[in-house]
Amino acid sequence: MSNLQNSSVSGSPAVESSENAPGAAAATAPPPRARGNLGQRVRSLRLSHVPEQRFSLRPYLAAVLFAALVAIGWYGWNGMGGQRTVAESSPATTDDISAETSDKSTAGGTPRPAAKRKAAGAPPGEIALESKGYIVPAHQILVSPKVSGMIMQLDLEEGRRVKKGDILAVLETTDYQSDYDRSKAAVKLAREKLRELENGNRPEDIQQAAAELGESQAQLTQLEAEWKRSVDLLNKTSISQQQYEQAESQYRAMFQRVERLKAALALLKIGEREERIEMAKADVASSEAELMKAEWRLGNCTIRAPISGTILRKNAEEGNIVNPIAFNGSFSLCEMADLSDLEVELDIQERDISLLSVGQKCRVRAEAWPDRVYDGVVDRLLPIANRSKGAVPVRVKVTIPADEEGIYLKPEMGAIVTFLNPPPPTELAETSETAAVEP
Repeated sequence: MSNLQNSSVSGSPAVESSENAPGAAAATAPPPRARGNLGQRVRSLRLSHVPEQRFSLRPYLAAVLFAALVAIGWYGWNGMGGQRTVAESSPATTDDISAETSDKSTAGGTPRPAAKRKAAGAPPGEIALESKGYIVPAHQILVSPKVSGMIMQLDLEEGRRVKKGDILAVLETTDYQSDYDRSKAAVKLAREKLRELENGNRPEDIQQAAAELGESQAQLTQLEAEWKRSVDLLNKTSISQQQYEQAESQYRAMFQRVERLKAALALLKIGEREERIEMAKADVASSEAELMKAEWRLGNCTIRAPISGTILRKNAEEGNIVNPIAFNGSFSLCEMADLSDLEVELDIQERDISLLSVGQKCRVRAEAWPDRVYDGVVDRLLPIANRSKGAVPVRVKVTIPADEEGIYLKPEMGAIVTFLNPPPPTELAETSETAAVEP
């Protein structure tokens, strides 16, 4: 402290002289103003202006709470989207031990439907596997016209039940009717030409040709006699050379005419050539083909139901122009299916596909009607798996009562399918033997 004071006042000559004088202990004290400045400087060197730091648990509590929320969310997501399985147990242990798995579909990150898996050694009739699928028609038909045209009449609505052969729509027929009439006339013309060739020449035509030949033969005899007389007269110089040549020319011309008429008469008696008849037959066949095509187009202006079923979706309205080969606009009238022939489409994980077999019995419950249970059977396992899902598509045929067709089970509804364990081979053999013995 004395050092700071000495250093702070070292610049004053009066202070230095007083320190060197004897007995100057009282004179060493600085003046009052100097003490104030020194005190302020001392106080400025203190650390009292620095804020006091206190220990707080708030950041640590926030981190722990965030971690807990993340863990709860992760477990909840796996519980909802994961596929619940029951681990296979040995025969000595119980079959009701289950384990949760978190299998998710990799397509779009969507969770797969929950499925429960029982042990392979479960008793017959118990649940072997349970999985969710979607109801689809076994045969869904897109009804499209075979010809293009404007819809003049439309008689279909969604949900309407139709029978096979019922009229659904009628297209404009003006163009197709004219094509049909023209083709029909062309067929008639070709057939008449063929009939004329096959019937041959009429007897009257043959008689006319024969009469013309006889007339020419009579003239040939007269001209031959005149030509022979002109030879004698030419030798006697009674006629000129020119007159002789004229008589000879007339005779030879008539001779060729007679020969031509003889050949023509023979052709009339033989009839037409076979080649011309075959050409006429080909013309008839071509005309009939055009007529059949025109008739087919005209007939397809009336669209009929291909099967007995229910209209699922309506795709056109009256006045629309439909074209079955168009990429834009209306190319179909409706979609229909037989709702008495439904299936459930499922994606079964590859590790569980060994639990299923064709003909295996099932129980089907729609998610919309969980209290209604329908019998089902595994119809087929599709021959190709889905790589992205790691699953095999399976179709289950559902047995629907006739009075419930289209009421409870509808296409694209979700359904839970419970696959039952098949009976052992020994029981199957005994059942078949019993059925064979019974009359």
